[in-house]
Amino acid sequence: MKYLLGTISLIVLIQSFPLIELTQAQENIPVIKSDYIQKVLETKLMDNFPDGEFYPERLISRAELAGVLVKAFYLDKRQAAKQEKPIFVPDVPSSYWAYKDIQTVLKTDIMKGYRGNMFFPNQRVTRAEGLAIFAQAYGVFQFSEPTVNEILTPYPDAASIPNWARRAIATVITEDLINIDPQGKINPLSPMTRGDLAYVLSKYLQRQQKQPETPVVPGIPQQP
Repeated sequence: MKYLLGTISLIVLIQSFPLIELTQAQENIPVIKSDYIQKVLETKLMDNFPDGEFYPERLISRAELAGVLVKAFYLDKRQAAKQEKPIFVPDVPSSYWAYKDIQTVLKTDIMKGYRGNMFFPNQRVTRAEGLAIFAQAYGVFQFSEPTVNEILTPYPDAASIPNWARRAIATVITEDLINIDPQGKINPLSPMTRGDLAYVLSKYLQRQQKQPETPVVPGIPQQP
């Protein structure tokens, strides 16, 4: 009996060893942030949480989106943002942490309030809303309706894009500022995550890289 119990214990130990070893190995693997997340962290457009993690799967609120856009597009430097009279927003008192940023996006017309001038700062944004607001700050291309349809047609869920967001989403697609899922879907009605926003921002930063001041024209000698 002792021999049998010893054999069973040995088998259990052998079977559990690979699992223990794998778990320990997984714990020792460092979490490597995606390049696009690293880029927005380096430029301070977004920050890690206090524990040092980015949490790309967490959802974005309207207040958080406002703060990011003010930094990304220097909205506080625009002339409209400098008007002294505040816009009354019943659910965003002056003591609210994002009050200044929310005032800026409202004054510059990048974001708008809802009924009764309510801003709903803690409300999560959908991808359609987030991308449309981003495009508003970036500059929505005034495509004709046929052109918008042509741009959006290849995407299997294009019909679910709200009418008010179609031109804006056509803009971010044209500018290659949007992340598409492996099935080729835009997922406009899904909540926007921190990872989604980081991706859009990283692509925007790539477009902001300094271009040559004088374009190189073949056949024309360049000034030294």
